[in-house]
Amino acid sequence: MGPTGVRECPARMKEPMTATTSPAPDTSTLGAIQRRIVLVLAAAQVLGGVGVATGAAVGALLAADMSSDSFSGLASAASVTGAALIAIPVSRVMDAHGRRPGLMLAYAIGICGALTTVIGATVGWFPLALLGLVAIGGGTTATLQSRYAATDLASPERRGRALSTVVWATTFGSVLGPNLASPMGRFAETIGVPSLAGPYLLTMCALFISASIIGMFLRPDPLHVARDLRHGESVRGPMAPVERSIRSALATIMESPGARNGLAAIVLGHAVMVAVMSMTPLHLRHADEGLRVIGIVISLHIAGMYAFSPLVGIAVDRVGRRPVITVGSLILLGSFLIAGTASGHEAPQLAVGLCMLGLGWSCTMIAGSTLLTDAVPIEQLPNVQGTADVMMGFGGATAGLLAGAVVGIGSYAVLAMVAACVILPLLFVTLLQPRVATVQSPA
Repeated sequence: MGPTGVRECPARMKEPMTATTSPAPDTSTLGAIQRRIVLVLAAAQVLGGVGVATGAAVGALLAADMSSDSFSGLASAASVTGAALIAIPVSRVMDAHGRRPGLMLAYAIGICGALTTVIGATVGWFPLALLGLVAIGGGTTATLQSRYAATDLASPERRGRALSTVVWATTFGSVLGPNLASPMGRFAETIGVPSLAGPYLLTMCALFISASIIGMFLRPDPLHVARDLRHGESVRGPMAPVERSIRSALATIMESPGARNGLAAIVLGHAVMVAVMSMTPLHLRHADEGLRVIGIVISLHIAGMYAFSPLVGIAVDRVGRRPVITVGSLILLGSFLIAGTASGHEAPQLAVGLCMLGLGWSCTMIAGSTLLTDAVPIEQLPNVQGTADVMMGFGGATAGLLAGAVVGIGSYAVLAMVAACVILPLLFVTLLQPRVATVQSPA
């Protein structure tokens, strides 16, 4: 352990003699680099939000039309499972080569997934469409991993704001995306593609532009710069001999109360959000509401997820990580009460509940991600962050899959009650969690 309480990093592996080196940037240069990185990530997030949210608005409906209502939860389960699985190779690529190649890989997989979904829906083969929905999770992986890239060069007292700025940028695309589902559906029908597959045509285009922005402009790579600053040298490549695996990441997380609390906030907050959100379009359609109303409700939900994130980030930095997780848990409980007591004909009440659901998710996600980053040394960051997103994805996939069964056996109201039972332990654990120290900035 070093004098600040941060685990000392092993010596880095030596690169070939041809590797280039450069002096570490000074404080003013570092600030300019950080601002540029956040700007580039935010620009990519705008279009990435369009791609992810457009498909999310119709995924359950597409699955129900191609199979049955009982399998409607497979759509969200497939996407979040894909995001979880894709996070593994993406985090490995980031660890070895930096944030930029990892994000580009995630976007590329998402593009291929959207194309596969369109083909599967067009030929009427549900397994192929479902495989595409799994791969579309690459877009979600990219948007989620971007939030961590924003913190690589941020000082501890500004990590929450850096992370939340990138999350906030998703607002524009994510709110716009669901409202484009209906016109994209009409366009798709004119070219012989089923209307519910039309939004995935937009997903392909949006993710391609996001990948292009990252590939061209995310330079220098923030993880490379952070490692250079942390270790006082400019040699590229992963550290050695730190183990890179889910097992080692979980061991690192279990060593720190703050990391455990942060991981719980990320996983449980995301799971209940996916469960309730994924079943809301079906709840509305059973009341004979059309795609326009569904798009508005989902847009307001996504606005709750992202629009207030700058304020959440400021609160995380000024008030603290754990208090924001506590507030987020309380907001989630309120959202379950409001949405769970609304029938499918009460779209305004559902919209309020879904907006609160998004805000609660924002609090637990931003505060939890910042708390996790605080508690982990730089040499383990990509591994631990990737593992956290894997667990979050599988938690969301399980929740989405079970949500369809719960609604099929019981009702939407029963689903809301189950979600409340899941989030209550997070509230109690956070309230009882002792204050933890913050890992210092690599600078």
